[in-house]
Amino acid sequence: MTGPQPPPYPKGYDLLAGKTAVITAAAGSGIGFATAKRFVEEGAAVMLSDHHPRRLSEAAEKLAALPGAVVHSVHCDVTVEADVSGLAAAALEAFGQIDIWVNNAGLGGDEPVVTMSDAAWRRVLDVTLTGTFYGVRAALASMLQHRAGVIINNASVLGWRAQKGQAHYAAAKAGVMALTRCAALEAADAGVRINAVAPSIAMHPHLAKV
Repeated sequence: MTGPQPPPYPKGYDLLAGKTAVITAAAGSGIGFATAKRFVEEGAAVMLSDHHPRRLSEAAEKLAALPGAVVHSVHCDVTVEADVSGLAAAALEAFGQIDIWVNNAGLGGDEPVVTMSDAAWRRVLDVTLTGTFYGVRAALASMLQHRAGVIINNASVLGWRAQKGQAHYAAAKAGVMALTRCAALEAADAGVRINAVAPSIAMHPHLAKV
């Protein structure tokens, strides 16, 4: 006996036709790649980024094979400000304008507070919160000039909910939520929207291994 089956995969409706999008941590599998795939299916021209060159190249090839796909890719470590600035510059060079920027990059772990090292704390905060800040700032520099654009920050239910071993990740995701609220107020008068989404666990092959 099989359990409930997922609904049929929806076709594209050209909801993003003519739009351009940048997505961080979009290589391999998981939310980033699924987002990029859906954006392509909805007609957007997409700039993928990731810190893993081989997976980034493979992801770009897969998406480029979709009908009508316009896909570019740039290596980017979101903890390095110059990389994030370079990603924005590459997107502007390729597309002329950035309509959508998705800050998807994040890093978790499982460690009690009492044994958590400084390095583990900083690494999760650097990727998950500071990396999102760099992305928001880079996207806004362009979007405020054009007085249009959308920034989407990937938060987590752990930004609200307590869970053992997740103090660093939960703190980072709560920070992403607070960053989103404040930046959204600053950008609103220019017609730029900034929102966060807070998914629960999204299983994929890499996550299954850990």
